[in-house]
Order: sequence, then C-alpha cells, then structure tokens
Amino acid sequence: MEIFSLKNKVVIVTGGTGVLGEAFINGIVDAGGAVAILGRNQAVAEQRAADVNNRGGRAIALVADVLNEESLIAARGKVLKAFGRIDGLVNGAGGNKPAGVIDPAADIFKLDMNGLRDVMDLNLWGSMLPTQVFGEAMATGGQGSIVNISSMASQTVISKVLGYTLAKTAIDAYTRWFAVEMAARYGDKLRMNALAPGFFITEQNRNLLTQPDGSFTQRGLSVIRQTPFKRFGDPDELVGALIWLLSDASKFVTGTVVNVDGGFAVNSGV
Repeated sequence: MEIFSLKNKVVIVTGGTGVLGEAFINGIVDAGGAVAILGRNQAVAEQRAADVNNRGGRAIALVADVLNEESLIAARGKVLKAFGRIDGLVNGAGGNKPAGVIDPAADIFKLDMNGLRDVMDLNLWGSMLPTQVFGEAMATGGQGSIVNISSMASQTVISKVLGYTLAKTAIDAYTRWFAVEMAARYGDKLRMNALAPGFFITEQNRNLLTQPDGSFTQRGLSVIRQTPFKRFGDPDELVGALIWLLSDASKFVTGTVVNVDGGFAVNSGV
C-alpha cells in the first residue's frame, strides 16, 4: 500500500553497522527510502552503502560517534548535501557494557557508578544527541518521524542488566515527553515513537544466550521459557513495525512504544 511507502524519504540509521541496524537499512531501502548509514566502523558502513547502491537503492555511509556532537553536525551536512532533506531518524545506536552488568554474587551496595553512567550515556544521550542534530533539520524541512529503540528491560525486571534497564526506561520517558513537546511546536509534522524488541541474537548478547555449538545457555533457556513463541526473534521481524512508524501509515501515532517481542512482556510465566 502507498501509505507504507518510504519513496522520496531520507532516513538516517544510527548504529547502522550493527546486526539490527543492517535489518533496518534493508527494510528502509526495500520500502523505497534512501538511507544514511551512521556508525563508527567505516569499513562496514561503506560496504553496506555500496551493497545498497549496487542493487539500485540509494545510500551513503556516515562515520560518526553518537556521543560527539561535532561529528553528528558534520554527518548532517553530508546527508543534506547528498539528498537535500532528512525525513526520518532511527536511533539504533546503543547496547550494554560489562561495567553496567551486576553479577548476582556482587555486592549490590558497591555498584560501579561510572560503568552504569557509561551505559546511560551510550543509550540515552546517544539517542538524544542525534535527535538534537538531525531533528533540527527535520523541523526545518517541515516533517519527520523519529524512532528510538527501547527494550523489554524497561517493562519488566531482567536480572544483571541494571545500567541497560535504567537507560531504556529513560528512553521510554524521553519518547513520550519529546513527542508531546514536538507536537506542541510542530503539530502533527514531527513524531517520535519507539520500538521495544524482545530477545534477538546480536554480537553483544550472543555469548550470553547461546553456546559455541548454537545451543542455549541457561540464560537463553530462561528467555525462551518466558517467550510464548518459544524462540528468539529474527532481526527482519522488526522491519514491519519500523516501516509503519517511519511511514505515513502511522501519521496519527506519536509517543508510543511498540513491542516486537513474541509475547515476552505480557507473559506472567504462569
């Protein structure tokens, strides 16, 4: 349907060199959009952009750090020079760090506050800063849709990942707050929503959830038991909700967190 098309839209994907970022990029291109692939790994960003262009899509690679405003401003200039506009932003950069993980045997009153702060910075400021930089260009252009990445950790307690939980809970609050403020200033022209993925295998969590032979760890088995679909998600299964949020099909939707989790969040386990 035409309302789900991203034809003539330009979308920036931060974290575009990651596993989920690759699915986001391909989905946007398949929906007719042009994509700017932003990440710190230049080789991967350029290869993914080349792959898109070689199959008839439109893409550019942007090497930038989501915590460095100057690099983001430079990236914005490159996008506007290449495409003349910015219509969408996917804040896909984020993830966990070992210092933000609390082992069950650790002293809960001796937390690594700097480690927790680093995880907060990456996930929260790493979404807010790109929004400040690229959202400004959307406002100038008169329209845009911003999609943040939330998590099951913001909706239910998941052991060990305190830093990530704090960060993604903040993302949910930011999504709601900023959506209302943009509406107050720009009406229905600028929107912000979030995707909350369930459990997907990425490079960051692979060793936590699976064994080298592909079987599940105890933590992986716990996730499967809690997920009614009894499996992990495939990154491509996030694409439908993402395209909906970026497209005109969701033009009356803002401030919403959309779960794509195989039922994990609603399952009591009983």
